[in-house]
Amino acid sequence: MTDENPGDAAVLARADAIVLAGSRPGGDAMADSRGIAVKALIPVAGKAMLAHVTDALLSHSAIGNVHLLAQDFKPFWADSDTQGLAANGRVMVQESGATIAVSVDALLKREDARYPLLITTADNVLLSQEMIADFLNAATASDIAIAVVEKDVLLRRYPASRRTWLKLRGGHYSGANLFYFGSPQARQILRYWAEVEQDRKKGWKILTIFGPWLLFLAVTRMLTVDQLAARVGRKLGLTIKIVPMTQAEACIDVDKEIDLAMVEQIIAAQTKVADI
Repeated sequence: MTDENPGDAAVLARADAIVLAGSRPGGDAMADSRGIAVKALIPVAGKAMLAHVTDALLSHSAIGNVHLLAQDFKPFWADSDTQGLAANGRVMVQESGATIAVSVDALLKREDARYPLLITTADNVLLSQEMIADFLNAATASDIAIAVVEKDVLLRRYPASRRTWLKLRGGHYSGANLFYFGSPQARQILRYWAEVEQDRKKGWKILTIFGPWLLFLAVTRMLTVDQLAARVGRKLGLTIKIVPMTQAEACIDVDKEIDLAMVEQIIAAQTKVADI
């Protein structure tokens, strides 16, 4: 059963998807504590994280092929929730490199990589049909699009949620683990991504790469999120869009035990409503 709105998906350009399903250097505490080989296989509401994400993507009519990035696929093919992906003709796999940026860049060099591309993570368990449609619709005609959730949107729905916020003029924003590469030109952002991905929780870190003046304007909250995207885009010769998501769940991934508990509560509530 899906919550897909066929009318929404029908007007969207078809996009392939990339799912980042690898392990961090040194392993993952959540997976290790459960004796599970990789975080993407941790059960959430009775189903492996990765299965939640791939189910949402593969069931959406705007999504074509799904590319999985991971260091080792044997654990996925041995797990009952994900082993079926090995025989799915729409699922492609590629072994990860040293970093996410290097891995994504290598995938984009392949002949079967097609634009536009939606990029997400295996712990984006609450990814829904509505989120996919809204994001792709807003991202159209951009080289790069980045999904965010504004602080008030999240806290109105989930006041106990704790996130890392990028504080700008007009609002505080948290990343939503949804990215869009609309053209081959988008690959150049990976050079900067590689420099900051170890500090991905520090929203200001990436701004240091584009010069002290841009960093100053951001940290003093003299720029809105759209103005910031426009300035970075001009420096790179790219059209960059920031997409504020209306779904509070879009920025709730499973990064810690407290996140897992919250996500399972949300899925239980959604299931209860769907069954009414």
